[in-house]
Amino acid sequence: MVNLSVCIEMFWRNLPLEERIRRVKAAGYPAFEFWGWQDKNLNQIHAAKEETGLDVAAFCLEPNFCLVDRTDDRVVVDGVAESAVVAQRLGCKTLIVTTGNVLADETFEITRRRVVRKLKKMAQAAEDQGVVLVLEPLNPLVDHPGYWLTKLSQAMDIVQEVASPSLKILDDLYHQQVTEGNLIANLTLYAPWIGHYHAAGVPGRHELVGGELDYRQILAAISQTGYTGYVGLEFSPIGGDEAALKQALALVT
Repeated sequence: MVNLSVCIEMFWRNLPLEERIRRVKAAGYPAFEFWGWQDKNLNQIHAAKEETGLDVAAFCLEPNFCLVDRTDDRVVVDGVAESAVVAQRLGCKTLIVTTGNVLADETFEITRRRVVRKLKKMAQAAEDQGVVLVLEPLNPLVDHPGYWLTKLSQAMDIVQEVASPSLKILDDLYHQQVTEGNLIANLTLYAPWIGHYHAAGVPGRHELVGGELDYRQILAAISQTGYTGYVGLEFSPIGGDEAALKQALALVT
């Protein structure tokens, strides 16, 4: 079965990050992940990682949500280099990339060309630094109104054009269920280009059990594709943090 990672942004929110990392270990998980790094105490994260022996599955590229912006390409290329330094320190290979929102005064295709141009340069920088960028579609219906990249097919089209081993897709199963559904068929179709997963229950972005998704079957389908990376648990528990993590772990054991 697949390996699970815990997004420490979503669990034990009243505790320091280093204590959250220790609790991930105590819950029996092999890895953790987080969002942006610029607002974090990296010394404390590194120390807790070393203490627990956990992997850092992924974190977000800084700057974030700016691929669509009409800024100089060097902003995001430099961001890859700076984020890669952090990744190397933490032993992480995966950087999450988000696009930003629709620009009302231009067509999807014009924005897409800018995004592809930036990602070609970013992917080369990532390859030079030994990290992989994972491009994440998000749902515009509930959580991210106006977000530009919403479907796996759009992400796949971009990844194929960039044609770099250092650019893959982040398939967030929660977001994709809200946006388009058809989760198992899509993850099977796009499996060779998926570099990371996120998981949460639908509706509500809560526990994996009790919603409209059969996560035992979904996680088994991911395993059947030969995927060997992590599936990040990126949800807000409503029945207690430890209980939610115990419940999720039982789906893969």
